[in-house]
Amino acid sequence: MTTNYNALGSQARNSPYGSGDPYYNESSGYITPARPPKKAINKWVKFGVPVAVVVIVGAVLGGVLGSRSSKNASASSSAAAGAAATSAISAKNEIGLFATATDSQYLVPIYPMTTNTAAFTTPTFVSTTDTNLAWPQDPFQPSNPSPTQVRSDRPRLIAPSYKWDSLPNLIKNDPYLSSWNNTIFGNATQYMALPPVVYYMDGGNGILDPAREIKQRVKAFSYAYRLTNDTKWLDRTYVELQNAAGNLTGGWGPDNSTKWNPTHFLDTAELTAAYAIAYDWLYNAWTPSQRSSIMTTMITYGLSNGAIAYSNNDPLYFGWWNTNTEGNWNCVCNNGLTMGALAILGDDTTGIAAQLLALTVPNALQNCALAISSDGTWSETANYWYFGTTGHAEMASSLLTATGSTYDLLSVNPDLHLTGQYHMYVSGPGSLFNYGDCGPNKYSSTANAIMFYGQQYNMPQFQLFQRDQFDAADPWNMFWYNPAVTGAFWDGLALDNFFNNNTDQWGSMRSSWTDENALYVAVKAGTLQGHQTHNDLDCGDFVVDALGVRWFGELGSGDYNSIGYFSNDSQESQRWLYYRKMTEGQNTILVNQQNQNVAAAPTITYDTSGTVQGSSTVMNVPGNSSAYFIADLTSAYFNVTSFSRGVHLINGRKQVLIQDEINASASVMWRAHTNATVSISSDGFTATLTIGSATTTVQLLNPPSGAAFTTMSAVRFPSDPTPPQPDQPNDGVTVLVISLPAGSYTLEVLINPQWPGMSSNSYTTPGSVPLSQWSLTSPS
Repeated sequence: MTTNYNALGSQARNSPYGSGDPYYNESSGYITPARPPKKAINKWVKFGVPVAVVVIVGAVLGGVLGSRSSKNASASSSAAAGAAATSAISAKNEIGLFATATDSQYLVPIYPMTTNTAAFTTPTFVSTTDTNLAWPQDPFQPSNPSPTQVRSDRPRLIAPSYKWDSLPNLIKNDPYLSSWNNTIFGNATQYMALPPVVYYMDGGNGILDPAREIKQRVKAFSYAYRLTNDTKWLDRTYVELQNAAGNLTGGWGPDNSTKWNPTHFLDTAELTAAYAIAYDWLYNAWTPSQRSSIMTTMITYGLSNGAIAYSNNDPLYFGWWNTNTEGNWNCVCNNGLTMGALAILGDDTTGIAAQLLALTVPNALQNCALAISSDGTWSETANYWYFGTTGHAEMASSLLTATGSTYDLLSVNPDLHLTGQYHMYVSGPGSLFNYGDCGPNKYSSTANAIMFYGQQYNMPQFQLFQRDQFDAADPWNMFWYNPAVTGAFWDGLALDNFFNNNTDQWGSMRSSWTDENALYVAVKAGTLQGHQTHNDLDCGDFVVDALGVRWFGELGSGDYNSIGYFSNDSQESQRWLYYRKMTEGQNTILVNQQNQNVAAAPTITYDTSGTVQGSSTVMNVPGNSSAYFIADLTSAYFNVTSFSRGVHLINGRKQVLIQDEINASASVMWRAHTNATVSISSDGFTATLTIGSATTTVQLLNPPSGAAFTTMSAVRFPSDPTPPQPDQPNDGVTVLVISLPAGSYTLEVLINPQWPGMSSNSYTTPGSVPLSQWSLTSPS
C-alpha cells in the first residue's frame, strides 16, 4: 500500500506554549510502507529519506570485518585479567558487525540466526588498559568543577584531544568504529557535493530543518578535517558557516538579529550548536579573523537571543524555559546555548558566555532532565524522545568534557537511566510504537543518546543495542562508544516490559529481540493531557507486528501548520477535530462516534511469564510463555458505564487475543487501521489480511448478536464536525471495523499470523474468560 508523505498547508497558527512547537508540516503517517511481493534486503530505497541516512545504512550493510589482533597486558599481576579482556574483545571482533544487514523498509538490524557462545554473552564493559582496545582515562580531572572553568586544551566539546589521539588506532581495531568512520566520510563526501543549505522558512514557523541539516554537515566536515588535516573539509565548513551568517551572495534570512528565527528558538539553538562545534573542534585550524567571525555570528544571532529570552523582556521566547516545559524544547534550547557558551568561554569579552551558563544549567536541571518519567518513558511521544535526549546528552557530555562535571544533569532525575530501556522496548521489528506526533525530520537528532547513557550509567546493553541501528554512524558515537563493550544486548533481556507512571501507561510484548519476523505487540492507556500537545485521543491504542510486517499501526502526525493543531489539549481543542488526532483515527473503541474524554485516568494491570532471551539469536519460545495487559478505560469515555480492554499473547506468543468488555449507552465501534488488503468471510467473522506474501487472519470469537467485521476507509464520518482545514489523506489505509448499537458486550478478537511451517491445528482457539479472571495460563 502507498506510504503518505504529503506536505500540506502553510497557514499561520497560534503557539501551543511560548515560542511554539516544532513547525514541520510533513506527514510521517503510515502504517506499513509499501512492500514488494517478495521481501528484499538491500541498501535501502525509501522515498524522501535524507541523503545522510542513506549513507549511514549503506555502512551498516557493509561486509563483516575480519578479526583484529591485540596485545596482551604485560604486567604479571594483571596478566590473567588482561588475557580475559583480550579474549572477550577478540571474540567480538572476529564476528565484526553483529547485524549483517538493515531491513530496507523498517530500518531495523537483521541478525543471523545463529549461536555464538563466545561473543553472544552477558553485556559487559571489559576492564582493560590496552590502548588497542579501549580509551585511556581523561587527564582532565578537576577537583572542584565549575561551568565556567574549562579545560586548557581543545576540543572541549564531547571529543577531547586525548580521544582524537587514540581514535585512529581504535578504528583499526574495532569493526564498529571502522564502519562508522567510513560512513561519516561517505556522508561528508556527499555533503561536499551539495550547495550550502538553503534558507527555508516553513509556513512562517521555523527553519528547524535547515538548522539541523547545517549542524549535521558541520559535524561531518569537522570530523573529517580532524582525522585528515585536509583543508578541503575546513574550507567547506567555513562556507557553510558563512552561508548561515548571510555573508554569501543572496544572503540567508532576514538581515537583522532575528536571522536564526529566535521566535522559534529550536532553530536558534541548533544553529548555535553547529557553530559551537565548528569553533571548538577546528579551533586551532581557524585563522584569528575566522574565529572572530564565527564567534561574532554565534553571539549576534544565537547567544544574545538566548540572553534576551532569559531576561523576561520578550514573551515570544518564554515557552522553552520558564513555564515548566519538561520536554524536548527545554533540552534542545538549553543545550545549544550551553555548547555555544562553552565553546567561546575565555575568548568572549562580552561576558555573555558566563552569563548564559549560570542560567542554562540550573534551568535544564529543573525542566529538561525531568522530562523522563519514573519508568523511563519520555513525556511527549516515542519520536520526540529523539530530540529531547539528543539535546540532553549533548549538553551533559559537553559540560563533562569541557568542565569535568555534568552538574547533576544525569542524577537529578533518579529514573533517567531507565530511558534507554524505554527506547529499546518501544522499538519493534516494525519500527517504533509511534503513537502521537512523530515530529519534524530528525537529521542530527538520533537515538545515540543511549550510547552516552550506556557509558555513564554502566549499562552496556544500551550501547550493544544502539550500535547496530541505522543511525549509529554519527560523529558523537566515535567518542561515546566504548570499544571495550562485549556481549549481546539480548542475552538475558526480558521479552516484555510494562510502563506504569500515571501519565504514560503502556506495555511492550514480543517473541524475540533478534528475529525481524517476530511477534511484537504494544498497547497503551495513559492520560490524554500533559504531553506537550503531541498526543492523540488514543486510550486503548495498539500496534501489531509479525512476519516482518506491521499489521495494525499508527497514522502519525497531522499537518503541523493546520489551524488549531497545537492550540491546546482541552476537550474542545481544534486539535481533536483532525482525523489522525481524534479517537476515530486510533486502534481502539469508538463510542457514539465521539472523541475520548481528555480527563481520562485509566488504571492498568499486567503480568508476564518473565521469559528472557538467551545468548542465541534463535529464540525458542516456551509453550507456556505469555504476557497480558489490561486497562480499565471507563474514564476515557462518555456514555459508558464500564469498559476494559485486555491484550494477551497466547500459544507460546504465536497468537494475540484482544478482548473488550464494554457497557455503553450509545453506539460501539471497534476500529483498527491497516495497510493490508482485507477480505472478509461470508459470515463476517474472519478477516484475512495480506501484505505482499505475508498473511494474518483476524477472527471474531463468540460474536455477540449483530457483530461482524466490515471495512471502512480511513476518513472522517460525514457527520463529524468540520476541522478548520482538510485532513491529510490516508491513502492505502483500511479500517477494520465491528459496529454495534448501545449495549453490553464482550468482543474477543483473535489475531493469527500465518507462520511458515505452522499447521492449522497448531493454532489455538481460547475459551471465553472474563478479564477479571485472566492469568498467564488463561485464556490459552
